[in-house]
Amino acid sequence: MGRDSRPLVARGILKLCRASATLPFSRKRATIRKFQLGVLMQRMLRFHTVSLFVVLGVAGLFFFGFRNRVQAQTALAGEKPFVVEYYYKAKWGHGDEFIALFRKNHYPVLKKEVELGRMLRVSGVSPVYHTTEDGRWDYRVTIVYKNAAVANDNFDSAALTRQLYPDQESYKKEEQRRFEILEAHWDLPIKDLDLEAK
Repeated sequence: MGRDSRPLVARGILKLCRASATLPFSRKRATIRKFQLGVLMQRMLRFHTVSLFVVLGVAGLFFFGFRNRVQAQTALAGEKPFVVEYYYKAKWGHGDEFIALFRKNHYPVLKKEVELGRMLRVSGVSPVYHTTEDGRWDYRVTIVYKNAAVANDNFDSAALTRQLYPDQESYKKEEQRRFEILEAHWDLPIKDLDLEAK
């Protein structure tokens, strides 16, 4: 036998009428009410299900859009150069010896890191005039790192120093001397300040 092509509601009412033909009037009315309530519940359930999927879909789109935007902003911020100024204060009378050892043993390692792409630039300055002792520094080396992550990744330069200085014993003695004549050292990460901003 073929499938009934009448709508579900019409088929339900027809079945109800056939079944309720033998029932007393009050039971017929109750049965019809139950059927109508069932149809209403089905419609409400369908509406709520569709509404739920629409809400979940919109929330999903919002979440993924927001997440992608945050990731893009983080990537852009992460790729901004990160600048650190390194200040060196040598013991009185040892400034020239300090910078000579710095140029010989530390600067080549920094240049190698520039070649590797970890740093963009290394530069150094020294003050023309002396200041008070508590504010005195002899050399400032500014390193522009590729980004903040690279600046803080605890890169181990031991392999570079072994490659650049095969005579590790002499290298270590000279580095020890460089730190013996160093009175103070501090690092200062800096950021650009937009003076035009209001």
